[in-house]
Amino acid sequence: MMDKVQAMPASANRLKAFYETTARPNLQKTLGLENIMQVPKISKIVINMGVKEAVSDSKELQVVAKVLEAIAGQAPVKTAAKKSIAGFKIREGMNIGVCVTLRGPRMYTFLDKLISLSLPKVRDFQGIPSKLDGRGNYNLGIKEWNIFPEAESAGAGEKMHGLNITICTTAQSDEHGLALLKELGMPFTKTGKVR
Repeated sequence: MMDKVQAMPASANRLKAFYETTARPNLQKTLGLENIMQVPKISKIVINMGVKEAVSDSKELQVVAKVLEAIAGQAPVKTAAKKSIAGFKIREGMNIGVCVTLRGPRMYTFLDKLISLSLPKVRDFQGIPSKLDGRGNYNLGIKEWNIFPEAESAGAGEKMHGLNITICTTAQSDEHGLALLKELGMPFTKTGKVR
């Protein structure tokens, strides 16, 4: 596992270097914080995918896990249903999704790729809404995984799946979390709403 981290190119930490040298001092000044340690930072990124086809075909979950591993650069874990739902033919404990939690260099690499490569590939892209969850964290739903260049090379095929990306920050408020994400270059809409 350490071999993969050490094998990452120097440009992989471009966003982390930008945060430490430019964004962090700017945020301290604009947010009026006395101590540099009070400046919010990104703590982790969680990528989650639910696979409804896994109820009838367990092989579909393996394909999705392979593609998610290519996108995130880390092996995902399977997520199980917490309770049985007869209408959806789901039993408690049945594997119905995959999830990856990124920290450290992989987290910054993924976020850099999301901001600079993937989001601009969305058709008629106008920006993303700037609504946070009330605790300084940001949730983003992606309708089709083909905006990530790795999805096609991992054998995604014709089927398209969506995924949820949660960016967790150390911010104490939405205002500070939003300021952090804007400073890192998240392409928010001017009005805060998507058309």
